[in-house]
Amino acid sequence: MRNWLFFPLLTLIFSACEKDISVHLPQQAPQLVVEGRIEDGTYPLVILTNSLGYFSRIDQATLQNSFVHNATVTVSDGSKTMKLVEQSVDTGKLKLFAYVPDTNQPAANLFTGKVSGTYTLTISADNKTYQAVTTIPTAGMKLDSLWYNSVMVDGYDNKVRLWVKITDAPAFGNYARYFTSRNSETFLPGLTSVLDDKLVNGTTFEIPLDAGVNKNERLNAATYALFNTGDTVTVKFCNIDKATWDFWRTLDFAFNSNGNPFSSPIKILGNIPGALGYWGGYQATYKTIIISK
Repeated sequence: MRNWLFFPLLTLIFSACEKDISVHLPQQAPQLVVEGRIEDGTYPLVILTNSLGYFSRIDQATLQNSFVHNATVTVSDGSKTMKLVEQSVDTGKLKLFAYVPDTNQPAANLFTGKVSGTYTLTISADNKTYQAVTTIPTAGMKLDSLWYNSVMVDGYDNKVRLWVKITDAPAFGNYARYFTSRNSETFLPGLTSVLDDKLVNGTTFEIPLDAGVNKNERLNAATYALFNTGDTVTVKFCNIDKATWDFWRTLDFAFNSNGNPFSSPIKILGNIPGALGYWGGYQATYKTIIISK
């Protein structure tokens, strides 16, 4: 796998809570939050945390204590069942925990994701069992090419906007999510990271592609979507199933609407009954472009 997630999913769900509003709400019991993924050619990775109250104070200690330990986690491809075990990585600021395949189990049980494969995630934690199913779809959308054009910001021309050409297959119902990496850094999703073929079914189309962002950091509205001259940019373009698309579509919308008094409330659509979050399959392709100075 190329990289771990650097922030658990719950930080996106609760990262912009206001602290200066005095509202007395009933306390809700914590719910399991799941962020699980499997890509073609890689092993699955699952992060488990407990949800936080809407007005909870989010700090390093709170995040550290939110991880769910000692869960039983398995992934099945229909013929094999693979056990996942908890491992940790220390980022220097926060110790992250994730469930990854147990390499001590029989080699015959180990498998990586394959295109058109169907995968069942089963989690047992705190005397409850959760289950979800995802697929790794075929390449319904194909990333054809990348290019860029210069953008003037505050009188300087050292920023560029990335453009992509995508071809959609004739069959309706294709969904995708994208990430970008600059100069070999971590892949990050765009603020609006998903697309579908509702309006472009069976066509070849061109769209601007915003730079991926760390949603836990404050963004500069004028430049967050742009790249710099001299950057080497890699786009990770993933075909996903509708359930994964629904989750990220609704979560992106909720995050981008936060603080807007005129936006409509939206329910984040997960695919794990009884829990928050998602279990998603990704068919990933990569393209790289060097932006000249």
